[in-house]
Amino acid sequence: MSELGRALIVLGVVVVVLGVVLVLFDRVPWIGRLPGDIHVRRGNWTFYVPLGTSILLSIILTLVLWLIGRR
Repeated sequence: MSELGRALIVLGVVVVVLGVVLVLFDRVPWIGRLPGDIHVRRGNWTFYVPLGTSILLSIILTLVLWLIGRR
């Protein structure tokens, strides 16, 4: 039961951190407007692929997890 409790605590912390990140990203004007983000608008449909943003977030998360894993 102790392991389940720890897993639930970690899951809760991850959810809280994700919520804070989503609130803060709403205020960052360049997220979603980086070079490499594809945005096509034609008539009634819109096609959007945040390729540049995805690559940037992937690099940042890789560096953070690499730094955490070094210890």
